[in-house]
Amino acid sequence: MAVRIKLPGGTLKMKVYRELRERERTRRIPVVKVGSIYLTWWSNRQRPLDDPPGGPDEPDQSRATP
Repeated sequence: MAVRIKLPGGTLKMKVYRELRERERTRRIPVVKVGSIYLTWWSNRQRPLDDPPGGPDEPDQSRATP
């Protein structure tokens, strides 16, 4: 059973491997393995599944002005 900790920016979850979702297994969201436990971070602001990382909505990307 996963443990969920609600935080201001999202939810921190602690799971074992068999409980991981496809997005967690493919590391499309932040995942850290500590021993046999996986810590995953689900932000309150998720990108749509088909958006590539580093798209124009990324806060770290500098925007070029036309």
